[in-house]
Amino acid sequence: MAAASPLTVITPKSPNLQTFKTSASSSLHCATNPTTNVKKQIFQVGVGLLAASVVAASPLEAEATRIEYYATFSEPSCELNFVRSGLGYCDLDVGSGEEVPFAQLINIHYTARFADGIVFDSSYKRARPLTMRLGMGKVIKGLDQGILGGGGVPPMQVGGKRKLQIPPHLAYGPEPAGCFSGDCNIPANATLVYDIKFVDIYKGNRK
Repeated sequence: MAAASPLTVITPKSPNLQTFKTSASSSLHCATNPTTNVKKQIFQVGVGLLAASVVAASPLEAEATRIEYYATFSEPSCELNFVRSGLGYCDLDVGSGEEVPFAQLINIHYTARFADGIVFDSSYKRARPLTMRLGMGKVIKGLDQGILGGGGVPPMQVGGKRKLQIPPHLAYGPEPAGCFSGDCNIPANATLVYDIKFVDIYKGNRK
C-alpha cells in the first residue's frame, strides 16, 4: 500500500464549510434510486474527517462540494477490462477464499475516488471494514456487478483486491448525490473509481 498523501481541496460555494453528520452508513448505501432516494437522504461521507485548511479552486460541475481527505490507501494502477455494461474492472489480487455470496452480508474495505483522483469516501478512515449486502439493490449497480460479478465480471473471492471504474449510469446518474443544504458531494454524471478489498464473509450470517 502507498503511504498517505495530501489531496487537492475544492471549497464549497458558501464561505463556511458545512459540517456533515456521520453514521455507520456510508456512500455505498445511498443509491438505490438516483432520482428520488438520493435527494432525500444526507450523504454520509464517513467518520473521522481530518481537520485542514480549505483552499480556493475552480468551480466543479454541479457546483458539488468536496471535502479534503488524505488518501489512506492507494492501490497501484492496472489495465481495466470493460464489460458490456460499461463497467471497468481489474484484479490486483484474485484472493484465495470463498466467492462473494448472493444476498449475504460481507465485510469490505474500500476507497472511493472521482475520476480525477480526489477521494470522497473511505472505510479506512473509520478504521473498520464496511458490512454490506449485495444483490438486493442496496448499493449502486456498479458495486453490485463489480463485487458480486455477472455480465462478464467474475465474482470476488475473500482476500481479493479489485479496482472498479463505474460509469454514471451504474453510479448515481444525472442527479447530484449526497446533497445537504444546497451543497452536493457527488456531481451529476460523475464517473467513480473504487479500490475494493473483500475482507471476509460476515460471521453473523452463519449459525
